Amino acid sequence: MDCNIDMVMVGGRHPINVRYDVGFKSDGKITALNLRVLFNSGISKDFIENIKKYNWCNLSFDIKLCKTNLTSKSSMWAPGGVQGSFVAEAIIEHVASVLFLETNTVRRKNLHSYESLILFYDFVNEEAKNYTLPTIFDKLTATLDYKNRAETVRKFNCTNKWKKRGISSVPIVYMVHCYPVPGGVSIFNDASIAVEVGGIELGQGLWTKVKQMTAFCLEKLCENESLLERVRIIQTDTLSMLQGGKLEGAAHQNRAVLACDILIGRLIPLKHSLQEENGAVSWVSLISKAVQHSINLSASSFFVPSLNNARYLNYGAATSEVKIDILSGETTILRSDISYDCGQN
Repeated sequence: MDCNIDMVMVGGRHPINVRYDVGFKSDGKITALNLRVLFNSGISKDFIENIKKYNWCNLSFDIKLCKTNLTSKSSMWAPGGVQGSFVAEAIIEHVASVLFLETNTVRRKNLHSYESLILFYDFVNEEAKNYTLPTIFDKLTATLDYKNRAETVRKFNCTNKWKKRGISSVPIVYMVHCYPVPGGVSIFNDASIAVEVGGIELGQGLWTKVKQMTAFCLEKLCENESLLERVRIIQTDTLSMLQGGKLEGAAHQNRAVLACDILIGRLIPLKHSLQEENGAVSWVSLISKAVQHSINLSASSFFVPSLNNARYLNYGAATSEVKIDILSGETTILRSDISYDCGQN
């Protein structure tokens, strides 16, 4: 389902009412934040996230989830995350305006250090070198291109009365939960590959990621061949795929890897014997021989995250430039640059 349709169906994201007291130094460094939040969660309990993405030094908050007779907004991708990020950015921009400082200067000064990150997120066990948010943010904001665009925006606003432009850079620290999920990979007689996925595709790219990971793993069995076009995703139900789990994290890709490893273990001896006889072995010929030798070409797996990777943090930042018609309220996104740390091979 298209994300915009999803937004219309459930009436947008949760409304929030926020009051805060913030302490800061003249250079923009924030030293204390006290939040009082009312969060309209609708008919079911929900949550708010991403407030801790900045180093507030001293943080206290009173967040109340108010259950009402409105629809729940939980079907939104990253429910509660956008609201929390909006609150954090509103505070940063408020501090910058009071001090007459450039907003990105205040943002950069209050990004977490590795030491403060592990205080605010006590489950973090990654190495300091893997905390890449400051580098990501600098790549977007410390470039000549960004400075030229910001100057262009300023000149446009000086010469236009009813249309205005804005440019803003926003960092993100997003906590991901990993859940146990089952999965299965099957190879058919025609050498096509089917993957059973417990989660649903709602625009977050789940099927694409699983297809890519499956093809990447099984390509170890063939020489310079791409298997991506041979992979298809089978949408399952709770009868064929028990304990399907949720959509967060890399769990669905991991369970595809586990199933592929099982298949590789079965097929690699056959591949080696065929290579000794004929040299290079194509994917189609390998699977054809596997069928003749009655090798099981279907594998099931159940991925269970360890305590160390059940939760982890994602880092990213985006710079967006928009144009607003003050008379009609029409907003146009002119350009968005997104930088995201997707890990290492």
